[in-house]
Amino acid sequence: MTGASAILPRLQAAEDPERAAKMVRYHKTDRPVLGLGNPVINAAVSDWREERPVEAWIAEAEALWASGIFEARIAAGKLLIKARYSSHEAAVWNTIAGWAPDFDGWAIADAVADAGGRRVMADLARLDALEIWSRSDHLWTRRAAFVFTLGLARLRYPKPPEQAARERVLGWAAEAADAPDWFLQKAVSWWLRTLSDRDPGRVRAFLADHGARMAGFAQRDAARKLPPLA
Repeated sequence: MTGASAILPRLQAAEDPERAAKMVRYHKTDRPVLGLGNPVINAAVSDWREERPVEAWIAEAEALWASGIFEARIAAGKLLIKARYSSHEAAVWNTIAGWAPDFDGWAIADAVADAGGRRVMADLARLDALEIWSRSDHLWTRRAAFVFTLGLARLRYPKPPEQAARERVLGWAAEAADAPDWFLQKAVSWWLRTLSDRDPGRVRAFLADHGARMAGFAQRDAARKLPPLA
């Protein structure tokens, strides 16, 4: 059973109804919104987490998530951002992965991806789960397969397992190249644009093979940072 959140009262104390109304319209969400910016959320999370053990982080993140409040779910994702865990690695990953079916917009999903992507890079075997996500009928879960793996696209000198993992995600991108949803097209183009900083030739090859199936804006976005051909 999930207990009460210790961070949530601080977030609620900073509520800004006027800003909240604008955020509801912008994010097109039905969730309760407090109207808080990232600095307020970051400070609340950082102050609470500073001297508490990881076990408490997990319980607090679950309580924040269970509240259903927009900023609380963003805070839950931020709370679990850490480069490396030790004995709690599996528990943190299971918590994060368990939230995917609840994703209902990019802001919350991307906040969680900051934590989840680190867990993927810590153990590439988690790509097995993300491959299932990449074919999900749930838009936000499918999109998360790409956002959670952006770390692979950012690697300057990938080792052979990382290179193989990168190619695996590019395979998912090929499958999604003609997906009709804007947010999924944008996730694919974001992944390719990120990779273009590290391996422009691979991105050019992908676009040559699959670009015609992508939406026009996604093709342009994927190629936006490619250097000119000599």
